Amino acid sequence: MNADGSSGSGIESQDSLMAPVFEMPPRTGSIPMDQDSMHRLREMHLAPYIQLATSLIGKPRRSGGNMFRHQLDTMTILMDYGYIDSVILKASLIHDLLEDVPEFDRDAILCIDKESSDVYRLVLEVTRRPIETKFDFLARIRDFGSMRAKVLKSADRISNMISLGYVTDVAFIKRYTDETENHVFPIARLADQRMLTELKDLVATRRESLSRQFEI
Repeated sequence: MNADGSSGSGIESQDSLMAPVFEMPPRTGSIPMDQDSMHRLREMHLAPYIQLATSLIGKPRRSGGNMFRHQLDTMTILMDYGYIDSVILKASLIHDLLEDVPEFDRDAILCIDKESSDVYRLVLEVTRRPIETKFDFLARIRDFGSMRAKVLKSADRISNMISLGYVTDVAFIKRYTDETENHVFPIARLADQRMLTELKDLVATRRESLSRQFEI
């Protein structure tokens, strides 16, 4: 059941870009990982993707830390929502790699394992193309992205919105919360109603924080 009380999963039963079928996870973050999920996670061999992600250690973030930490944070958000899917977890670990390290050798991704090509395609889906504006990029994911791409982008934005609490640039916070509401809410609405609920809460708290600052 979705966060809005509906029985629909919010995830298509079949996606032409994905195998096996990618479905809404049955558990929520309030329930500990079960044995089956633990065994699946153990067999994923995430370490090579984590190693690739360390190329992002030197890329700082506006909120502090670096892009390497953000990749892992995005993965844990997916796991918190019950996504124990090898392709999306591997892609989450390197989802900013091609955009932030444009000189990166893409063959290093494609030669890792039997899922490398699926992981690479998903990373490409959530990578902004040089010819795209930010809004065109988000619209592409909304209108043409696979369900994995929509879920990954939603988790990515949750991570970014949490980090926004450490940003002091008022204009940036306003712009980013507006962008989230106008362009990422529609993606999350298609992907996972629970993620949409969290994004709405984060936008509300960030705006409330700004209001308190202006009152002072």
